[in-house]
Amino acid sequence: MTSGTREAPVNSSPAVAANAEGEEIEVLESTEVLPVATEDQWKSLFDKYDPENSGFISTERFRDLLATHSSELDPHKLEVLLALADGNADGKICYQDFVNLMSNKRSNSFRRAILQGSRQLKGCSLRDEVGLGLSQRLVRHVAYETLPREVDRKWYFDSYTYCPPPWLILAITIAEVAVFMYYGLQLDRLVLQVSSPSFLKSPLPYHPQLRAQAWRYLSYIFMHTGIEHLSLNMAMQLLVGVPLEMVHGALRIGLVYVCGVLAGSLAVSVTDMTAPVVGSSGGVYALVSAHLANVVMNWSGMKCQFKLFRMAMALVCMSVEFGRAVWLRFYPPAFPPCPNPSFVAHLGGVVVGLTLGVVILQNYEQRLQEQSLFWIFFCVYTLFVLCAVFWNIFAYNLLDVRLPPPP
Repeated sequence: MTSGTREAPVNSSPAVAANAEGEEIEVLESTEVLPVATEDQWKSLFDKYDPENSGFISTERFRDLLATHSSELDPHKLEVLLALADGNADGKICYQDFVNLMSNKRSNSFRRAILQGSRQLKGCSLRDEVGLGLSQRLVRHVAYETLPREVDRKWYFDSYTYCPPPWLILAITIAEVAVFMYYGLQLDRLVLQVSSPSFLKSPLPYHPQLRAQAWRYLSYIFMHTGIEHLSLNMAMQLLVGVPLEMVHGALRIGLVYVCGVLAGSLAVSVTDMTAPVVGSSGGVYALVSAHLANVVMNWSGMKCQFKLFRMAMALVCMSVEFGRAVWLRFYPPAFPPCPNPSFVAHLGGVVVGLTLGVVILQNYEQRLQEQSLFWIFFCVYTLFVLCAVFWNIFAYNLLDVRLPPPP
């Protein structure tokens, strides 16, 4: 929102109105671009509409502010903010909510105010808008693929700038392809690389005899049993992960992905103690299961096309990949006594997706630290990690597990 010379709000106090031509211009000019204004600039603007210094402004004054700057706001954002003014049951907005709104950081109170507002959002659906460029149509498509509420879709459509781009999932995928091609040339095979005697000699896969090398609990995602394994994982990772990263950001999607990867390797070390682990299925299944669960939980609100057919296809792909992993695990290994890689990492990823992942995807642009369910699942996940670490330290010796020789 840019500054400009505007008339004083109708509902301002007499002292404010008397100084409107001088003082208000000065305050608004000091906040040239409101979305990146400093704390002092926000406070100055808020105080202009709160002459009593009560820490609140009425929704009527908030509407005056919006009317004053309506030409400088994106139309969808103006629509959402007006819905807040009409739907706020308390009739007032606190300073922190004001800052959150004007800087695109919406609070829980903002979400509740819109959902419980006395009027629905007016204007046409985002899908009905015409004259959009290619990049705008892509952003609109992503919004309908991932967000269940029209208010969120419109807000996202106006806010997304491709800066930064969805780099994380793309970078992970490129790294996985590069590692696969490197070992494909080195081992002289692309299909069922795991059948090569040198496959597990890489420093990347998780191996129970080398579990003290902590990086292997994460680095195993860059190794795949063959091109069929890599292709399925890469397809699901890109088709689901990139849109989710565009909406929720690299930090949140990276958190779900890494938690799924770590849960996968730790789950194998606890339940399938003699087996190695390779492949990015833990992280991929965390993202896909979280997205599918979010679609099911918001079925009526999700407006993506052919959602039932596409959900069925996603489940088929997951089942085929999981079935391949189960078959390979129990297929006679090429170099006994070391078994083939475990499939349990898939299940670890699914559990993370259905818990932490769902909470994150359900709270678009909401502060996760304000969500009690997030902290519950995060504490449970942390407890699992700690228990698994102690299991890896003590259980193998106490149970006298016969491990395969190191690669």
